[in-house]
Amino acid sequence: MTSRVRQIRSRRSTALRCAAPLVTLALAATGCGASVTPGRISDSPRSPTTSDAPPAAASTPSPTQAATCTDRYFSGMTTAQRVGQLLMGGISAAHPDQAQLRTLRDNHVGAIMLTGRSTAGTAATRKTVDGFRAQADQVGGRRVGLLVSTDQEGGQVQVLNGPGFSAIPNGLTQGSWPTATLRSQAAGWAKQLKAAGVDLNLAPIADVVPAALGTRNMPIGSFKREYGHTPETVTSHSGAFAAGFAQSGVMTTLKHFPGLGQVIGNTDTTANVVDSVTTASSSSLQPFQAGIRAGSPFVMVSSATYTKIDPKHLAAFSPTVIGELLRGKLGFKGVVISDDIGNAVAVRSFSPAQRAVNFIAAGGNMILTVRPSTVPAMTQAIEARMRQDASFRAKVDDSVRRILAAKQSAGLLDCH
Repeated sequence: MTSRVRQIRSRRSTALRCAAPLVTLALAATGCGASVTPGRISDSPRSPTTSDAPPAAASTPSPTQAATCTDRYFSGMTTAQRVGQLLMGGISAAHPDQAQLRTLRDNHVGAIMLTGRSTAGTAATRKTVDGFRAQADQVGGRRVGLLVSTDQEGGQVQVLNGPGFSAIPNGLTQGSWPTATLRSQAAGWAKQLKAAGVDLNLAPIADVVPAALGTRNMPIGSFKREYGHTPETVTSHSGAFAAGFAQSGVMTTLKHFPGLGQVIGNTDTTANVVDSVTTASSSSLQPFQAGIRAGSPFVMVSSATYTKIDPKHLAAFSPTVIGELLRGKLGFKGVVISDDIGNAVAVRSFSPAQRAVNFIAAGGNMILTVRPSTVPAMTQAIEARMRQDASFRAKVDDSVRRILAAKQSAGLLDCH
């Protein structure tokens, strides 16, 4: 997600793995599984072949088993419970607000993002997370596991610190390491998150910031969040980061599609952030293409406007960006998550209700809001649109199924 300048500077910073594709993420560690030709991205990304992907772990359920499990949960859910699965609400990692937690619980919210800056360490964080999980909804006597995420990129964007957590260097430093080193280090960082009860990291950064722009790029470059200044370096190192996390069983999120490397303003703190450079065939899409090929379970969509792709909509509200480019051209089949649309200045001209409906209507699946107070308006608007529009209702159902599949792969559903 865009670097939350306001949150970072006030000690508030703002997380996903599908077990089946996790094993294939290792292909991206050295860039070998990505086979991306420099220049334009290909129109038809190939799917990983049998020889590309290592065998899945024995505990990985078959597609039929997974479908049966998620169908059982889906069919037992009320409309309110289904809509709640579409939301991820932010909660302070250091000082959880009980009123905010009640809001999330009352609206059946299925995912939480740990925000801010905590120095409590892994054991204390795990205790807090376990408390959150106990509030999760049940369907037919089975708990719908809460998806817990955070921002653990490194540098100035690292929410969880303290005993048991390493100090992770920034992206540019990680990008200077051999990919094997980064993959190994990332596997260790993922183990720390897993010990703390976190299922999903809202990382790695797949944005390519040109060297000529550098720190003038406010969301990424000014914080040295990027792995490098070329598509090749960002592809290999975002892939190595994701592969290390996959190795340790923690999901990851490619962000911020279709890239924040060419902008100046930060969508968290600035309205009307525009990219007038990136096209649907730009080489800067290569890290996303490679990560999708390798099995990334989540992709985060930015809230900037891309005039050469869809000049009429913010990317998060664009059927062209999400449906045609991300789903169609790049073949992404996982969960499309928004950047924060609860507090970001980029979306302030839209009401919370409009933000939620626009994102789902455009083909998005999971709405991230760091302000739990926006959740009731969002859920009410989605339910109202579902009653009026059968095609919108079908998009909600599709999103819930994708999210449940990710949860099932993460071991968050009881499938026995």
